[in-house]
Amino acid sequence: TGGKGPDVIYDPVGGPYTEQAFRSIAWEGRHLVIGFAAGEIPKLPLNLPLLKTASLVGAFWGAFVQRDPKRTREHMQELFALYLSKKVRPPITKTYPLEQAAQALRDVMERRVKGKVVILPRA
Repeated sequence: TGGKGPDVIYDPVGGPYTEQAFRSIAWEGRHLVIGFAAGEIPKLPLNLPLLKTASLVGAFWGAFVQRDPKRTREHMQELFALYLSKKVRPPITKTYPLEQAAQALRDVMERRVKGKVVILPRA
């Protein structure tokens, strides 16, 4: 970030690190609230966005999909094109054969994996 801090913070976790993350944001940065995987909905002092002219933006994917299906399709097509061109690669942590699907789900639920888990129909 060149010492400026991040321009965009994508935050699906929330919890105790939200304020610290927001304090690190660049001038006119954006903090996207995606979810609360940590379980705790954080409180944020409102002087922080003011001091950095930064934005705190809620991004509820489920509502967006329902309210704007046309843009959702366009976004998905763009993401798929980025994936096919190998400009975007999802971080696959582990693959499981179909027979171990239950174990894969347990590993995700117990937070033993980071990134994506892929269940393969055939080993």
